[in-house]
Amino acid sequence: MKIKTKRVPLAQAMAIKPPKHKHPGRPWFLFRTLVRLLSIGELRATKFTYEKVDMERAGKGPYLILMNHSSFLDLKIASKIFYPKPYNIVSTTDGLVGKEWLMRVIGCTPTQKFVPDISLIGDIQYALHKKKRSVLMYPEAGYSFDGCATTLPRRLGMLLKRLKVPVVSVITQGAFLHQPLYNELHMRKTKVTATVKCILTPDEIASKSVAELDAILDETFNFDAFAYQRQHHIPIKEDNRADGLNRILYRCASCGAEGQMEGKGTTLTCHHCGKTYVLDEYGMLEATEGETEFPHIPDWYHWERDCVKREIASGAYQMDLDVEIGILADYKALYLVGNGRLVHTPDGFTLTHENGEVLHTQPPTYSHSLNADYFWYEIGDVICVGNKDRLFYCFPREKDVVTKARLATEELYTLAQASRRSRRCTTECSPECPCIEETPTPTPQS
Repeated sequence: MKIKTKRVPLAQAMAIKPPKHKHPGRPWFLFRTLVRLLSIGELRATKFTYEKVDMERAGKGPYLILMNHSSFLDLKIASKIFYPKPYNIVSTTDGLVGKEWLMRVIGCTPTQKFVPDISLIGDIQYALHKKKRSVLMYPEAGYSFDGCATTLPRRLGMLLKRLKVPVVSVITQGAFLHQPLYNELHMRKTKVTATVKCILTPDEIASKSVAELDAILDETFNFDAFAYQRQHHIPIKEDNRADGLNRILYRCASCGAEGQMEGKGTTLTCHHCGKTYVLDEYGMLEATEGETEFPHIPDWYHWERDCVKREIASGAYQMDLDVEIGILADYKALYLVGNGRLVHTPDGFTLTHENGEVLHTQPPTYSHSLNADYFWYEIGDVICVGNKDRLFYCFPREKDVVTKARLATEELYTLAQASRRSRRCTTECSPECPCIEETPTPTPQS
C-alpha cells in the first residue's frame, strides 16, 4: 500500500490550512459489505476463527470496541466479527490521504497519532450517544514492534467514565505472526484467532476508580506473540522470517554496537563483532557460536529499553538525525519539502529544515509515546512529530533509529511525569491523587 506524495516548496506546504472538522459519518452498508468481501480471501488463508466471551453483558450496543494493533489484518478481522453492524473506526489521518471520501463512508474518523485531540472525544461521544453506533479504537495507537502490547496512555479509564457505554475488547493471536511490521510486509502462513469479550459494563465503570479501570485495560492488553508461538508450537517456515529483524533488535546484545545489525533470511548478524544468531521456526534466537544472550525477542527489546534508560540517566542520550521531511496538512497528499535535521534530547524534539527554519519543537511531556513506523507506505522507516494542524514525517538517512527514538520518548515521558508529581505533591500520592496527570482526559489514538 502506498500514499500519494507531492514535492512542493516548504512555504507552500506550511501555508496549507488544515481541513475543517467533520463529525463521524454514517458507514454505508455497500462499502461495509465491500470491505467484508475483500477480507474473505486473507482471513480464509489464516483459517481465522474467533470466540465470544461474556458478550451478553454488552447488550445490543452501542459499545466502545478496543482492539490490539498487531498487523494490517486487524481491520479485516474487525469486519468479520462485527459485520453487518455499522460502527465508526478511529483511524490515523494519513489513512485518508487521496481517498478521504471512501474512508469516511467506510466509517473512519481521523485523528493524529500521539497528538492531543480533544475534538476526537466529542466525535466518539457523537457516534455512541447521538447516532447509536459503536466505535472501534486501537488504544495502543502504534503497531506492536516486538509482538507485545505497546504502551497505553495513563488514565484511559477517565475516558471510559465519560463515555458510559459497555467496553468490548478484541484481542488477536497470530495476527502479528502472520505479518509482523518489521518483516518487510511479508505474509506468513499462520492461523489467526481472536477473543471478543465484554470487559466492562457501564455500572462497573461507574463503580471503579480510574486507576482500577486502567489496571483492567493493562491486564486485557497483556500478550506476547513470540511466547504464544512457542507455547502453541506454531512453526513459521518461511525462509525470510528474519528479514528486517534488525529494526527491532538494533543494538547488538554481544558487543553493544548500534545500527550494525542485519536481519536477513533466517539469521540476525552484527557486522561490528561478527556474531550471528539463527531465528528458528518457533520464534527463538540461538547464537551460532557462544552465548545466546536473549533467545526470546521481547527480552532483547526490553534490554534495549534498559540501555536507553541508562543513557538518559547518565546524560548521554541524544539523537541527531539527517532526515527527509514530509508534511501532512490536508487529505490531498504528503508534501515532501526537502531535508532537515531531527534532534532528540531529554528536552524533547526539535525539527529544523535545511534552510535553517525551526519547523517544530515538542517537549517530553507532549505524549506518552511516539508515532514511529517501519517501511511506512513503502517509503521508509519514519518518525512523526507534530500538532493538530500539521504532522511532520521524518525519514532518517541513518539505519535502524526509529525504535530507539520511540523507547526514549516513552522513558523521557515517564521521567517528566514523575518529576511533575514530585514538584506538585508534598505527600505520598495515592492512585487517585490529582497530581498523577495534569491533562484532564487522555486522548485516544488510532
